[in-house]
Amino acid sequence: METKKELLVTSLKGVGSSTANALHELGIITLEDLVMTFPYRHEDFRLKNLAETPHNERVTVEGRVESEPSLLFLGQKKSRMQVRLLAGQHLIKAIFFNQGYLKNKIIPGSVVTVTGKWDRGRQVINVTTFSAGPKTDQQDFEPVYSLKASINQKTFRKFMRQALDEVGEYMEDPLPEALLGPYRLPGIADALEGIHFPQNAEHSKNARRRFVYEELLIFQLKMQAIKKARKEQDVGNSVSYHNEQLKKLIDTLPYELTSAQKRVVNEICRDLKEPHRMNRLLQGDVGSGKTVVAAICLFAVITAGFQGALMAPTEILAEQHATSLDEWLSPMGVRIALLTGSTKVKARRTALENLAAGNIDLLIGTHALIQPDVSFHKLGLVITDEQHRFGVEQRRVLKEKGENPDVLFMTATPIPRTLAITAFGEMDVSIIDEMPAGRKKIDTYWMKEDQLYKIIVRLKKELANGRQAYIICPLIEESEKLDVQNVVDVYNMMSAELGKEYSVGLMHGRLHSDEKEAVMRDFSDGKVHMLVSTTVVEVGVNVPNATFMVIFDAERFGLAQLHQLRGRVGRGEHQSYCILLADPKSEEGKERMISMTETNDGFVLAEKDLELRGPGDFFGRKQSGLPEFKVADLVHDYRALNTAKTDAERLLNSEDFWESDEMKSLRTILINSNALDGERID
Repeated sequence: METKKELLVTSLKGVGSSTANALHELGIITLEDLVMTFPYRHEDFRLKNLAETPHNERVTVEGRVESEPSLLFLGQKKSRMQVRLLAGQHLIKAIFFNQGYLKNKIIPGSVVTVTGKWDRGRQVINVTTFSAGPKTDQQDFEPVYSLKASINQKTFRKFMRQALDEVGEYMEDPLPEALLGPYRLPGIADALEGIHFPQNAEHSKNARRRFVYEELLIFQLKMQAIKKARKEQDVGNSVSYHNEQLKKLIDTLPYELTSAQKRVVNEICRDLKEPHRMNRLLQGDVGSGKTVVAAICLFAVITAGFQGALMAPTEILAEQHATSLDEWLSPMGVRIALLTGSTKVKARRTALENLAAGNIDLLIGTHALIQPDVSFHKLGLVITDEQHRFGVEQRRVLKEKGENPDVLFMTATPIPRTLAITAFGEMDVSIIDEMPAGRKKIDTYWMKEDQLYKIIVRLKKELANGRQAYIICPLIEESEKLDVQNVVDVYNMMSAELGKEYSVGLMHGRLHSDEKEAVMRDFSDGKVHMLVSTTVVEVGVNVPNATFMVIFDAERFGLAQLHQLRGRVGRGEHQSYCILLADPKSEEGKERMISMTETNDGFVLAEKDLELRGPGDFFGRKQSGLPEFKVADLVHDYRALNTAKTDAERLLNSEDFWESDEMKSLRTILINSNALDGERID
């Protein structure tokens, strides 16, 4: 029984050494490998009614030949043949390119079956597949596989049919009836038949449903097992914070917390009390109030006699955090220090001595916090802001500065729920999904380049009112491939237009970090009125007086990035504006611009971005940490993902999963993955 599926592909009729090598290149060695290689789509050969078929869709029709075929030779080995067919009530033209050899099979008065792209306007089918006579009982759905040139679809289908007949019924099903039954999912043999050679659309749909669930369940079992193992291994500090002092701090804040902030603070504080190390991701849209949540949680550990650390990706962001936290926490007696690359040697030495002696409660800084000579007295909580900007190694070093401190990652990049469950599946996730009361909506407009003069008039008005502005460009230098406005050209244009009255700054990725910090500081201090920049201003910069932003070639950016950029304005009391200067050629590009003008909600935009770009491009394929699924699609299968997550949590906590025979296959997959040791399997 086991040996059947382990048979080598060379056991198939027609597979010699060269074909076996071609299959090996596709990762196919055994018959099990072959049947588990799924098609990425099916050709649909069902007969269609032309009256209901949209323009440019592939269609199969039966028709009576109404004319002699007309064959025209267009040069060496090229030809065009045309014939009239009566398909139902439609008299259409069927056009065959380079298929002159079919002429003798097309006889006036006879019935033929053709497949091809339907041109509704011209009433023409460009024929790709032809058969004489009415449609036979051949397969309505033909699988199409991702293959290399050395093997064609027809041959591969023949091998697949042989392999399924040989091993299909002997394949071990990892899913027991207890999981299949409630969702009416087919067993493995029927599902394999349905995924490769479905009898009808329903058969195909059910087979896909089954394999989507199987993939997501196994993935979630691994994720939840990792989470469980890490919690058990990560013995942390049970933080007994002073609840009354925490309430006192919250009462002294200049504004009331939103219900979302309160919920998230409770989630984090609950983790702090646990004897296991916290490993939590805090998501919050731009301006949702993550920093005040961080302040409350840091204060909680400080009241219990621990120290806190907050690491930011840039000096400016670290300084902004230090200013905010000093304002809120110093009146509560919290001793705060700032440590960055710019900290003078003497001040640094004093800060490190006080830190090691326990005379500093909270250390805020950049990557300077992870230098070897930085030693804490009793580190209880580490928070990294904009955690995707730090490497895994940097975060690990900071974590290890204390005796198993709790860890909180913060990000202002809204991550769609499906990606949060997958990319951060082994972490707990808290979401601030509500904006503070009174925060003004940023008015966003999509304009074309010929309206630039109107934009400059409005820009002058904002500057005259004492406000500041960002001008954002996509690239630093000319690109032959992309007709994108050069940031230096825009800087020169703005300087010529407004430079006599206002100070114009320039910032881009080619500048040294010290130069970037200096330009940004001048802008923060109001010395620079208008900053022409690339996307280096994307994260965390807080200039409340900046109320106007123009994004050149906005169609070049994804929705998430456009939203992050827009979040640099609208941070003060004045109404803010964002102008998207764009002329998108694609429907997707136009949809992005419309979405930006319709909503300021980063989570709504993140879901839309995921829908438009797909999960791989959302994070960037290489660093995404997302698994490669054969069948599952994170955009469309989010319900199945949630179901799989719930089922995985339930299974791992049940005796049945660990002891029953019917769960043995799933158990074996999990044990072999190392997930039970807390190792991440991508």
